[in-house]
Amino acid sequence: MADIREHMKIIGKDGAHVGTVDRLEGNRIKLTRKDSPEGHKDHHHYIDTKYVGAVEGDVVKLSVNADAVPKTEAA
Repeated sequence: MADIREHMKIIGKDGAHVGTVDRLEGNRIKLTRKDSPEGHKDHHHYIDTKYVGAVEGDVVKLSVNADAVPKTEAA
């Protein structure tokens, strides 16, 4: 997880765009607000790092397809 940095692209196992890294917070990746779903633009969403399959270059590749990634809202 130490390789995950700001502004990295996040893609699902299927290659579809999931979001952009804002920063790493504990065991969660905080997404930039622009990647929040419609109606949720006023707060950040997070992806648990357990879904990270690999980090290659400037891309975080998840171990699940983009539509299967559970995104949680800021607590």
